Amino acid sequence: MSTSKIFTLKSSDGEIFEVPEAVAVQSQIIYYMVEDGCVGTEISITNVTGVILAKVIEHCKKHVVIPDGDGDSSSSMVEELRNWDAEFMKNMDKPTLFDLINAANYLNIKNLFNLTCQTAADMITGKTVDEIRTFLNIENDFTP
Repeated sequence: MSTSKIFTLKSSDGEIFEVPEAVAVQSQIIYYMVEDGCVGTEISITNVTGVILAKVIEHCKKHVVIPDGDGDSSSSMVEELRNWDAEFMKNMDKPTLFDLINAANYLNIKNLFNLTCQTAADMITGKTVDEIRTFLNIENDFTP
């Protein structure tokens, strides 16, 4: 697979994003579509809005794996990515977080899915059942 190829991703609300192949194929769905030759250069992402797709692309651009021969820089790179991930998720509102979880799941981007789910889990850690119900907007329909 050539990394110089540019793909156009079209969100559900019609926003267009041009991304290098290395960024686009972080989504396993897109990777398999490209691998099987099922797509041209434009790919419709029907279940993801432009605002959320922009965040997904931002995350994928930062997490593009660039092979290098220097093994010593890998631990510092991992730490840099952890810091970037923490900053990326910092102060994210619930609707955006849940939309990112859904987008990462739909596009099958494992590291983004894990990051967003962990962030949601961290937000509810230490809360009471009633606080968690409120946070997740779950109605208490239990009748004894």
